[in-house]
Amino acid sequence: MAEHKASLVIIAPTVEEAIQQGAEQLGVEKEDLEITILDEGTRGLFGLGNREARIRVSLQSEEDKQTVPAENGLSTAASAEQKPAADRKMDDIEQVTHDVVVELLDRMGVEAKVDCQWGEEVEEGHIRPMFVTINGSDLSVLIGKRAETLDALQYITRLIVAKEMDQPVAVVIDVQGYRARRERQLQNLAQRMAQQVVERGRSISLEPMPANERRIIHIALRDNPDVYTESIGERERRKVTIFRKQ
Repeated sequence: MAEHKASLVIIAPTVEEAIQQGAEQLGVEKEDLEITILDEGTRGLFGLGNREARIRVSLQSEEDKQTVPAENGLSTAASAEQKPAADRKMDDIEQVTHDVVVELLDRMGVEAKVDCQWGEEVEEGHIRPMFVTINGSDLSVLIGKRAETLDALQYITRLIVAKEMDQPVAVVIDVQGYRARRERQLQNLAQRMAQQVVERGRSISLEPMPANERRIIHIALRDNPDVYTESIGERERRKVTIFRKQ
């Protein structure tokens, strides 16, 4: 019968500190431990997105001590349980994104459920999106006028996650399906206004919109054989104008 090894799971700010704690708790030297890294953890920016390291430690048997230690002094069992580097990186990005949004909401005094999920693979040269959905009761405060609060939350999250992971991450945040509803509304608006342009024979300018909403209008009408669109105006006053084709 195989010998059963007692083990401990240690959580600490870094892997090194977790190993040290494990050695102290078991009363042995670090070299006498069999170490499995469960989560390397991350260090957040300004305290946001922190995730502590998590390891499992147990005492090496006499047979284990005769084996050649793996590079960096950890047991080969550590690398066996870890995912491929690319998958670990994606998991880290997902976890950090979740933690950053949760902490930002906490600082805003908002209680809500946060879920993160990678979007579909994209073409080379584009960034694969990370979709964040926030659900709860009475979350209108997170949307704001013309989604200004939601866009600001998304922008700040992107900055922090990009800084933490040392790469750009296309974080897309939605609150209780707001963005999906708004996109359908804009698509319907585009079709109604295009029909009016055709019937009346003159252009129509829509209300000022942020760039992402103007893009929805442009895409909705780009294959329309009777009209074309242009963005006109400066900064926050920039709006989509629909023209009839001659």
